[in-house]
Amino acid sequence: MPGIFNDQAARRRSIGITIALLLVYVVWGTTYFAISVAMESMPPMWMNASRFILAGTIMLGVALMRGHRLPPPRQWFNGAVVGGLMVFLALNMVSYAQKLGIGSGLMATVVTTMPMWLALWTRMGGERVPLTSWLGLGVGVVGAMLLALEGDFSATWSGTLLAFAGPLAWSIGSYASRKLVLPPPTMAAAVQWLTGGALGALAALGFESMPALGEVTPRAWAAWAYLVVMGTMVALNAYLWLLQNTSAALAGSYSFVNPAVALLVGVAFGGEALTGWVFAALPLIFMALGLILYGKAATALLDGLLGRRVSSAAAEPPR
Repeated sequence: MPGIFNDQAARRRSIGITIALLLVYVVWGTTYFAISVAMESMPPMWMNASRFILAGTIMLGVALMRGHRLPPPRQWFNGAVVGGLMVFLALNMVSYAQKLGIGSGLMATVVTTMPMWLALWTRMGGERVPLTSWLGLGVGVVGAMLLALEGDFSATWSGTLLAFAGPLAWSIGSYASRKLVLPPPTMAAAVQWLTGGALGALAALGFESMPALGEVTPRAWAAWAYLVVMGTMVALNAYLWLLQNTSAALAGSYSFVNPAVALLVGVAFGGEALTGWVFAALPLIFMALGLILYGKAATALLDGLLGRRVSSAAAEPPR
């Protein structure tokens, strides 16, 4: 009987990981387009700050209704560290890198370095990262680079520094969320989003003018609402759950899948056209996912087959 329950738990966990990955892959791939629409009439820092303050407030209400208590100061601090790195620093660095002249192609390529940083912190922290995961991450970056040839590769020094610092901050925040003592998931998300959004609002007071609500177009408000609900409350929750329930390489694999989804969304809604680079990039991205998802199992199967062949050969009598 315990074996049956273990099998059921493993199956439920596998289904949960699949659903969470699909949410992160598909929803975050669409947010590229939503962010560009929202920023047509919203300053980027105010857009991010208001998005996360609202989402954090909603999550706090949900957590309290579920009977969770407000976390102790230490957990508030830990949540603020994660929120400051991911919500405040990483997202705003990426936004301002683009404002400072980083082209879309270069930005999409730089973002793919995030899972490699995360895998590195994981390895330095004592966890084993399989060779097939490293290979998968490398293949994924190559695929994303080919895909990024669709975009602009212009750059400035200041923009480049922020472009590389953004994924680095996100990777450190992602690793911190795996290691720091945090409240239960719903309350942890509330703390991270509220603190990260509050830091963004304080910074926006010094760097951006307060947007006039009447000047924000209905189209931008619709995109902003999509970012709050789907981009933050659904997809970011799924990503935070993945960080706790699967490998760092798999959780971070969204970074080279999202550009492919974003491109398809651009074709469907933005009038973009596909070129030959897409058809070279997509097989590499699928190969990268295969290496990360099944590389370890395939290696174990191959080792088993080779081991049996060696054993059977050794058992044969000499001729």
